[in-house]
Amino acid sequence: MKKMIHGGDIYRHPDMIDFSSNCNPFGPPQRVQDAICRAVGQIGHYPDIQCSLLRDALSAKLHVPGAWIFFGNGAAEVIFAAVTALKPKKALLPAPTFAEYAQALETVGCEIQYEQTAEADGFALPMDFAEQITEDIDMVFLCNPNNPTGNLLSREETERVIRRAGALGCTVVLDECFLDFVEMPDEFSMLGELSAYPHVILLKAFTKLYAMAGVRLGYGISSNPAIIEKLERSVQPWNISSLAQAAGLAALAEDAYVRESLTTLRAERAYLLQALEKLGCRTYASQANYIFFRGETTLGEKLRAAGFLVRDCSNYAGLGKGYYRVAVRLHEDNVKLVQALAHILD
Repeated sequence: MKKMIHGGDIYRHPDMIDFSSNCNPFGPPQRVQDAICRAVGQIGHYPDIQCSLLRDALSAKLHVPGAWIFFGNGAAEVIFAAVTALKPKKALLPAPTFAEYAQALETVGCEIQYEQTAEADGFALPMDFAEQITEDIDMVFLCNPNNPTGNLLSREETERVIRRAGALGCTVVLDECFLDFVEMPDEFSMLGELSAYPHVILLKAFTKLYAMAGVRLGYGISSNPAIIEKLERSVQPWNISSLAQAAGLAALAEDAYVRESLTTLRAERAYLLQALEKLGCRTYASQANYIFFRGETTLGEKLRAAGFLVRDCSNYAGLGKGYYRVAVRLHEDNVKLVQALAHILD
């Protein structure tokens, strides 16, 4: 297993501009911050173990039964809970994809089969990926849009994988955490189809869209009561703090904040893509709030010396040194990054 590298390490790099973490650069909405402050008065009590208010609000927002929702201490806990609860013996993952899937699978001794994507094809999921699901595969992880590449799967492509897995009794963990940043996300999401696919766990989080990484709040959705029960049994009780529940409830009302954020981030993504290409970096067609690109192998270190944190993607399966991911930030920071890159690459 490769060394785990994570974005967002501002604690050891407090004076740098952080492009390594893909959170909304507008920061947490004021309403969310106020809700957390109010909830401080409740910390003398255990949190609501059923997350009742948050569950009801999220159920209404997503138009799914509240009983289908499993809350986790961030999306990472949902990933680890799925693996702990279902204990797969062999799993299929595209490469590259989010490194924590493998990290979770290795905790239960699961064999991992990687299906390598091709750089020549822009790291798109191979057309025959579904056919790689065989009877010995217990679990498939699929990230849409993919992290770190930002590649977006059509609903038809995703459904092809899901149908094949269902026919062979295989669980699919479908990570849609970054789908909120895509234009017309409903055209790509499988949320509305979950009743037909009880072997699917759909993964979402408050972290990225609402800039709540420090709060830790994610959730899984499944129409299968047996899966939900196993997930609940795999985590400690009271895993969602009162502060996190209050923050999530407030975030669900932030429709105007979301609209403004998405409009800005899409324009800034286009700016960064064009700027990186002009500087000679090889970019890929990211549809998310981050850009995946290839540059010289020492670029990360040089940017750090210049005061910028970027995500070194060398720990992703199928990648090596020289692959990077940068978050899309607000224009002032994006301009600074481009200027630093121009100086380094000159």
